Amino acid sequence: MAARLVRRCTCLLREAARLAPAVSPVGQLRLPQGTQKPLTSSATSPSSRLPGLLSEFVEKEQVFTPYTGRQEVEQLIEKATQPEELLELLGSGHCLQQNHAALALIQLSRLLSEKPKDKAALIQDARFWQLLHLVNSQITVVWHGTLVKLLRSLYTLGLPATSKDLRSVEQEVRWRMRRLKYKHLAFLAESSATYMQEQGSRELLAELLVHLERRWAEIEDRRMVVAMMMKTGHLSESLMNRLEDKHVLDRAQSITLPHLCNMLLAFARVNFRPEREDPFFSLVHEKLGSELVGLEPALQVDVVWALCVLQQVREAELQAVLRPEFHTQFLGGKSPKDQSTFQKLLHINATAQLEHPEYTGPLLPTSALVPSPSALEQKMTPLQKELQETLKGLLGSADKGSFMVPTQYGWVLDAEVLLDTESQLLPLRDFVAPHLTPPSGSQPLPPGAKRLAFLRWEFPNFNSRSKDLLGRFMLARRHLLAAGFLLVDVPYYEWMELKSEWQKSAYLKDKMRKAVAEELAK
Repeated sequence: MAARLVRRCTCLLREAARLAPAVSPVGQLRLPQGTQKPLTSSATSPSSRLPGLLSEFVEKEQVFTPYTGRQEVEQLIEKATQPEELLELLGSGHCLQQNHAALALIQLSRLLSEKPKDKAALIQDARFWQLLHLVNSQITVVWHGTLVKLLRSLYTLGLPATSKDLRSVEQEVRWRMRRLKYKHLAFLAESSATYMQEQGSRELLAELLVHLERRWAEIEDRRMVVAMMMKTGHLSESLMNRLEDKHVLDRAQSITLPHLCNMLLAFARVNFRPEREDPFFSLVHEKLGSELVGLEPALQVDVVWALCVLQQVREAELQAVLRPEFHTQFLGGKSPKDQSTFQKLLHINATAQLEHPEYTGPLLPTSALVPSPSALEQKMTPLQKELQETLKGLLGSADKGSFMVPTQYGWVLDAEVLLDTESQLLPLRDFVAPHLTPPSGSQPLPPGAKRLAFLRWEFPNFNSRSKDLLGRFMLARRHLLAAGFLLVDVPYYEWMELKSEWQKSAYLKDKMRKAVAEELAK
């Protein structure tokens, strides 16, 4: 601790000496007086963020003289498109000061975000470690926002957990934890909680969670709530309870409708139900009342969709967005936002059909029950490709299964098969398929036949690193079960354990047998 304090003081005095006015030695060019524009705002001075007993002295030394070289370095860092451009700054005569080295590392992590081989090569480059040591020597004057981005970048670059430079940045974050804004803490939780668990930085994570819980009243917007529920909610039950009860029942009379809508969307995102569920949703329906139709159209759809996910939607709310004079504005929409909104309308329509037998209408027209093009045009993932290849080998004949099957419920099946009572595959095209748009086939299913839907679940489909699906995908499972499918779930964490083709085939056969057995056991 004493050594760190000495280092802080040394860095501080060196910075103060650099910022103080100096007499130009003979033969040295001094900038004309007109170019020296002193800046005194603490908002732009990194020294105003320094802790410790010398802070009062530092406040008096906040005048520094900008120079064109400083701006030039920042522009070079920002415009760099290759790691080499950033590493060359060390030996090109440029003076990297304060945030520069940190900004260069942040840009490096961005450039190498999807290049694991290049990351490994970078860690072997002596210039990279020189840049790290430079950051370490300047760590006390790195600005708050840059500091948290720097830590996230060091994690993503794959520094060894034993790296002294990584530990130095982590320690600096801990020193400043009380003074970081809540948005900085939330950013760390959102972007780095997983790395902290894997890198052995559990003490830092525990301290971060404590600060997030104590300062929960500073939460400002929906995105922050959603991110924290996803990334840290499962790590801290008390924090999740804080997020639930802030953000509501104790201030029922004063809570605004926009705030309530944000809460609903956040809860639906992670499929979270408040502990005091009944009074919370009673408040929701009371607040919505006649005000739902006054919301912006896309927000109306979002809110009703969130209620569908949480299994709390009422008939009047379904009718509000499924009536023709409302939903026609989204038919044929070309923008990603309009297509996303219409996709949610399909889910709402499916909820009305499958989960509310008492619902009398209106519903979307049959001609509109087609998933948006974006749902079918997504790039094939490695898991999706391997699943299809394994299934094709398992089925043997092309008419025994279908792949990427769009349904009228707004969901796309990875694959679909039919089994008879002897668990033998049946040709799909011969039999009626009411879930398609338009429905196909003419023959009714043989008695006892089972329709199986294969659903792959990728890493982003889950809540953080848990095995709990996000609300959107829980809604998909409910709809397909209600439509009469037996589900064969293929989560990424199970599939990645399978190494050979034989193991993958055996895995899928076993999944199919279990799905049928569970249905027969009901």
